[in-house]
Amino acid sequence: MHTTTLRVRRLDPRASLPAYQTSGSAGMDLTAFLPEGSLTIDPGAIRIIPTGLSVAIAEGFEGQVRARSGLATKHGIGLPNAPGTIDSDYRGELRVALINLGHAPFVVEHAMRIAQLVIAPVARAEVREVEALDDTARGAGGFGSTGR
Repeated sequence: MHTTTLRVRRLDPRASLPAYQTSGSAGMDLTAFLPEGSLTIDPGAIRIIPTGLSVAIAEGFEGQVRARSGLATKHGIGLPNAPGTIDSDYRGELRVALINLGHAPFVVEHAMRIAQLVIAPVARAEVREVEALDDTARGAGGFGSTGR
């Protein structure tokens, strides 16, 4: 297991810190920062939800913002760019893009858990241009080419 420290800055004292809900949770819950009220996401719409937080992720790691399974299965609420990536050099406010794939409007309330943040190690690749690539059994077969 890789461990690191996530430094978090509250942009407002009413913002909630990310939190693991169980000892086995891979992701920390992120909450909506809407102290003045709520926000409705109509079916098919995408809304940007503030968290009231900024973070410093250690170099060599990234933050992956993922949907919460309960919101996805019960209400059709997901992330249009799932998983969203937070780079280690980003210091702006964490904001979460949510999409309503359900059939009814969805109301986001202040402090509602809206997404998960997974901190993961990152491998960087050295890019090397070549004239040809080695052959494989799959070759250039793309979407659905393995028959599954």
